[in-house]
Amino acid sequence: MTLPRNAVEWAVLALFVLGSLAAGFLGSVATAPNIPTWYAGLAKPPLNPPSWLFAPVWTLLYVLMGTAGFLVWQRRDHPAAKTGLVLFGVQLGLNLAWSWVFFAFHALGLAFVVIAALWLSILGTIERFYRVHPLAAYLLVPYIAWTTFAAYLNGAIWYLNPEWR
Repeated sequence: MTLPRNAVEWAVLALFVLGSLAAGFLGSVATAPNIPTWYAGLAKPPLNPPSWLFAPVWTLLYVLMGTAGFLVWQRRDHPAAKTGLVLFGVQLGLNLAWSWVFFAFHALGLAFVVIAALWLSILGTIERFYRVHPLAAYLLVPYIAWTTFAAYLNGAIWYLNPEWR
């Protein structure tokens, strides 16, 4: 990993990490009020983790995402960096959108479409980031793994709750 070399790079690293965490926070605005009410009443699939697990997992994932984005930003002159950073922004937007579509709008089927697009955008980001800085790509592997699991949960909840289709 290439550590920040000066105050500007430390500030950019902070912006990437805090920006990623901010997306998570904005998603939690839709999520938090719906957990004890609407979400608690849904039928859940096997392997559904306890609600308390999501916040620490997502916090770690957002920090890893921000760090990955920073590493690619450091090599922004690389031919694949611009596309990778655009895809990074796309996946971050889709990540935020999913929380609102699923939790605030209760649109489980549309949320599954959004999470599928999110998964594809993460995959594209990983591919581009790998070309620029392999470590940046590896930092996103836990994220795509967790998103795969979240897609399983989304799809199963949609299936198990036909009244929300």
